[in-house]
Amino acid sequence: MLRKILIFTLLIVLLTACAPQSTVTPDSEPTQIPATEAPTEQPISTEPTYIDGLGREIYLVGPAQRIVSLAPSITELLFAVGAGHQVVGRDDFSDFPAEAVDVASIGSTYGALNTEAIIALNPDLVIAAEVNTPEQVKSLEDLGITVYYLKNPITFAELYDQVRWAGTITGHEDEANALADSLSERVDAVTSAVANITERPTVFYELDGTDPSKPWTTGAGTFMDTMITMAGGVNIGGVLSEPYAQISVEEIVLQNPDFIILGDALYGVTIESIAERAGWADLTAVQENKIFVFDDNLASRPGPRLVDGLEELLKILHPELVVSQ
Repeated sequence: MLRKILIFTLLIVLLTACAPQSTVTPDSEPTQIPATEAPTEQPISTEPTYIDGLGREIYLVGPAQRIVSLAPSITELLFAVGAGHQVVGRDDFSDFPAEAVDVASIGSTYGALNTEAIIALNPDLVIAAEVNTPEQVKSLEDLGITVYYLKNPITFAELYDQVRWAGTITGHEDEANALADSLSERVDAVTSAVANITERPTVFYELDGTDPSKPWTTGAGTFMDTMITMAGGVNIGGVLSEPYAQISVEEIVLQNPDFIILGDALYGVTIESIAERAGWADLTAVQENKIFVFDDNLASRPGPRLVDGLEELLKILHPELVVSQ
């Protein structure tokens, strides 16, 4: 019996000696001492980097370095904040600034996207605008491409925010902040210039005069409508129920605009042709030779050049007002 007790005691000692050692600190559980230290992995953040215009969570690791732009307004915005060299692809209509034309084109964005061309550019970010469809965004997402959908700004304050966003997403915060501040100062100068005007001329802005009896114009709530108002005018298209709609020549004659501004001059419409239209010759704008050509890109592309458009409208409607730039 004594021998069995001694053997059992010896087995307990041996098992205890072979067990892994641990250290115990006050108020803590025993901690296993590993044979070798393994490298510690940094936790991966699951927080979204951005929320885009479709309410989607967009994840980016640092500023985007290879960007494909799907809209002229996006291309202009990126170049304006100093990120032009990070744009590796653009749509066919992105033609400003001049350097943008040298960027590889992915073709037209009307209809199905050329996803093969986009994939070949190996982008870390594709930026879409409202001219693009949610279906196009999804087609790229399904291929594992990161896409940010940027909604059009509807106020100049939103434009400044988008300029700063473009600086953040591309790593050009200083340039973007300086640009946003400059744009804000220029808009404030226009606002101050028209603050005390006593007369606001009426304006007809033509988008498409293919059918002179009912040309297309811009209604209430559009950026052009906002710009005409801010430049000290009254948009006669504000009576329309749609943001972009046709207006009858009868309505134009009834409102008898003081100014006619041709946003469709790039498509062949001339100042001289306006007076030749049936029913247009007696309009005040025609009689007083207040018909002006206007670059519609300064209103239809919701980017930094909207401020150029605002200043141009002020020169047309109130040439007596001087705004330093």
